[in-house]
Amino acid sequence: MSLINLFGITALRSDLIVRKLFTVSAANIEWSGNNDHKYDIVIVGGGIVGTATARELAIRNPKLKFAIIEKENKLAFHQSGHNSGVIHAGIYYKPGSLKAKLCVEGSALAYKYLDHKKIPYKKIGKLIVAVTDDELNGLNDLYQRGLQNGVKDMILVEQNDIQNYEPKCVGLRAIWSPHTGIVDWAQVNESFGKDFESMGGKIYTNFKANKFDLEDDSNNQLVRVTDSTGDKVITARYVVTAAGLQSDRIAKLTAGQQNPKIVPFRGEYLILKKEKSDLVRTNIYPVPDPRFPFLGVHFTPRMDGSVLLGPNAVLAFKREGYKKSDFSIADVWETIKYSGFRKLAFKYLGQGFSELYRSYRTTAQVELLRKYVPSLTIDDIEPNSYRAGIRAQALDENGNLVDDFVFDIGSEGIGKRVLHVRNAPSPGATSSLAIAKMIADKAQQCFAI
Repeated sequence: MSLINLFGITALRSDLIVRKLFTVSAANIEWSGNNDHKYDIVIVGGGIVGTATARELAIRNPKLKFAIIEKENKLAFHQSGHNSGVIHAGIYYKPGSLKAKLCVEGSALAYKYLDHKKIPYKKIGKLIVAVTDDELNGLNDLYQRGLQNGVKDMILVEQNDIQNYEPKCVGLRAIWSPHTGIVDWAQVNESFGKDFESMGGKIYTNFKANKFDLEDDSNNQLVRVTDSTGDKVITARYVVTAAGLQSDRIAKLTAGQQNPKIVPFRGEYLILKKEKSDLVRTNIYPVPDPRFPFLGVHFTPRMDGSVLLGPNAVLAFKREGYKKSDFSIADVWETIKYSGFRKLAFKYLGQGFSELYRSYRTTAQVELLRKYVPSLTIDDIEPNSYRAGIRAQALDENGNLVDDFVFDIGSEGIGKRVLHVRNAPSPGATSSLAIAKMIADKAQQCFAI
């Protein structure tokens, strides 16, 4: 079943279809050897999309039993805990796409949730700045996208007025988005988990799912999930996966389609010195290159008072490798043997080397940032500062970066009992509550719960 049939939205091509399973690990709750690990639905993945979905399912179905299984020792270990912390408004995304729809909805839901839970955030806004004549058309196109997507209160800012919003910033024209904010998404992720547990949901960390089988129960077929040690087994009537960097591998465990594949891109940030943090007071973003799904280098204030500068976007040589030195022969081989990656690399070889150069040359990264804040110098950067995140970027077999969320379910066998989130990069955190509602709607429809 394709995304088009599953969600009734024509934003994605029907060849972006997938089906099944995953890889994870168990024990936030101490694992017991008795036979009490049976649930109605198991959610694979303890990131923000997985926990938001588990929470939404538990709210709607208080009489059912739910569990989250997470392969790491805590929630929000990977993408959800290594992002820039921005609450996006929904300007960038193609009108009619899932990203556009769910980001705008998700942003409103996020602010409401943060207020209700008294989780700290700051609505500091965002400037998207054109610094060359060639970028002006792109900036105007972004403004029109924002209007079509329903983004509220955007303003086109002329050159002489830019410094009213950001005193040290320069440019030819800009978009001001007042409802862009910042938050600690890992804290939000943890809050979703606590909500889920308060409704009776169970969270098992250190549970790396390695095998999925169908088994017959007295009244129903069950999905049997075995961990990588072979010692832990959990069963469920149905499964929802939100495995992020492992989503394609999890699909493969249930004979899911090969495409799209996940290619890991590492984004590396510099950090402003604390005494220079007043250099920037809002998010400053460039007009993005339309060839790529990445937004380019930007200035991002954080809830802890620090300011991130970046990121670049370089191929990670390990699926979950945050350090430049991290390397996995198996992961690299899996990437380069995929025809889609080879086609991508051939098309953007020059851009790839440019990103890699900036990874090792701080001065090159700073020079790019100086287009927006000319007073920035290399001396303003915290020495040896480094923060990185890994983006799980879906890539199709033709070498195209998949630029929208991808969800799917199989049509036969075990696949009919597994609903997948296959691609949910930025703005996945902002959209998480809206994604959760969509997944819960489809779970009720497809799983007859």
